[in-house]
Amino acid sequence: MTTTSGPWQGHDFAVLLPVLTAGTTAVLGLGAYLCSRFTRRALRQYTPPAVWRDASLAASAAALALYLWGCLHVLFLEDQEQARACERERPEGTPSLMGRRGDFVPLRLVCEASDGRDYSVVIPDYVNPSVAVLLLLALACALTSAVLRRRT
Repeated sequence: MTTTSGPWQGHDFAVLLPVLTAGTTAVLGLGAYLCSRFTRRALRQYTPPAVWRDASLAASAAALALYLWGCLHVLFLEDQEQARACERERPEGTPSLMGRRGDFVPLRLVCEASDGRDYSVVIPDYVNPSVAVLLLLALACALTSAVLRRRT
């Protein structure tokens, strides 16, 4: 999903700021809920479906936190610094740059070269694969919870 229209645009600040605000609120809320599950009363009432549900929520919170970490890398870089990152990480033999775009899914800042190739900069390489794995884990845990709840 590209949110910009010009060839030299990064991530739109008008989108990035609400994503960071809502995401931070969600991570804090999930963290508070998961911490509340460690009270004595909650631990006595734990059932297998609840354990899997909470594991799903924990994986979701971790994925969201990692996504927000990637967003922070973009937030604190100005346009000139993003352009320098594109130049610094330009593959050898790549001609001049034609543009830059910011994608939110997957999270990346893409530098576009005149030969049609593009490459990602600024966002750490581990962010997108880790988010994908954590979301798959969250889905598996949620499905396991649903199956166990249905059996009882």
